[in-house]
Amino acid sequence: MRMTLLRLSRAATAALVAAAALTAAAHSAEAAEAADTLGSAAAAQGRYFGTAVAASHLGETDYVATLNREFDSATPENEMKWDATEPTRGTFTFSAADQVVNHAQAQGMDVRGHTLVWHSQLPSWVGGLGAADLRSAMNNHINRVMGHYEGQIHSWDVVNEAFQDGGSGARRSSPFQDKLGDGYIEEAFRTARAADPAAKLCYNDYNTDGVNAKSTAVYNMVKDFKSRGVPIDCVGFQGHFNSNSPVPSDLRANLQRFADLGVDVQITELDIEGSGAAQADSYARVVEACLAVDRCTGITVWGVTDKYSWRSGGTPLLFDGNYAAKPAYDAVLSALGGSGGGGNPGGGTATCTATYTRTADWSSGYNGQVTITAGSEPIGSWAATLTFASPQRVQATWNAAPTWSGNVMTARPSWNGTLAAGASTSFGFTVAKNGSDAAPVVGGCTVS
Repeated sequence: MRMTLLRLSRAATAALVAAAALTAAAHSAEAAEAADTLGSAAAAQGRYFGTAVAASHLGETDYVATLNREFDSATPENEMKWDATEPTRGTFTFSAADQVVNHAQAQGMDVRGHTLVWHSQLPSWVGGLGAADLRSAMNNHINRVMGHYEGQIHSWDVVNEAFQDGGSGARRSSPFQDKLGDGYIEEAFRTARAADPAAKLCYNDYNTDGVNAKSTAVYNMVKDFKSRGVPIDCVGFQGHFNSNSPVPSDLRANLQRFADLGVDVQITELDIEGSGAAQADSYARVVEACLAVDRCTGITVWGVTDKYSWRSGGTPLLFDGNYAAKPAYDAVLSALGGSGGGGNPGGGTATCTATYTRTADWSSGYNGQVTITAGSEPIGSWAATLTFASPQRVQATWNAAPTWSGNVMTARPSWNGTLAAGASTSFGFTVAKNGSDAAPVVGGCTVS
């Protein structure tokens, strides 16, 4: 009897282990299958992917369908700003903001609050107050708005755009700065912490994406706040880019230096003017920079569709005016490790392959070449990933524009992106072995 029980016990244990393995595999398969939208792919990377939402468009079927399908975080575009929530002193209205929050919550989305203290979109009565009244009004506004949404907002942009453009690193002139002085930002954050202790408190600004005088001024403020215990949890980098203000090459380094201060970093208002492969490449580089920084917790694009963008003439978003996914969408989804896509040239089914060969070898290094070949349809651009063995170092590349995440290189065309069906191109690189002769692992080729 004892032997029988033992055998049964072992059999039961084996069955449980097998069942657990099947369950884990099923969950893994479900996760892989689910990572075909921006939100699900970002979640698989431990991030969120959100969008700005306008209450006035929530009655439009295509807008809502795209919003609900693709995004897992929502930021009210204008509905939480001061002129919308407190148009008359002491009289608050939350109906439009509530529409966005309620819709987001019904879809299981997080909400970013935007924004409490900002020099723009202020009702006229704010600028007419004296210093004492302005301080009282600012703190009351923070308390009332955050109090209304206590426990419902993941992150708040407590103070927005408080620094000047240019090389001065100075504070921007505003009713708050001019009448309350530098201390108003600290006071706003301390008031916000008391109003909703669970919410993440962020400072948010634009033209701070790279290392420059403005971002360094913000950096010094955050460093000072952290050293003195002023409550600040995150810094938002808006990410409004175009040909005159492109994605900076030091975006990743800039995000990392802020993260090293002990705050989360977020891309909060991303839109990139342009089209086609160039726009797709820029979007992918932003995503890669965020993924390379452990404390970059998520990305928000500033709108669902080009037709409602505040920069609609520059077609800066991931979906066009008809809600069709653009090449930039596919590039973002691919950078997030997702699959699917609706913006590929040739109707969304174009493919490519990447094949590696070593073309030269010597004791301290080697040259490698990757051949990119289009599938049965033409492609407008491509991207290939290669993982190099540590401590190898890539010393040079040609015929490709590389970006990096640790020891993973993502190569994109420098000029040779467009390929006819079945056509090929190649790029190459020189590697310093540093004691390792291992070949790089090719992660595959994606059409972007």
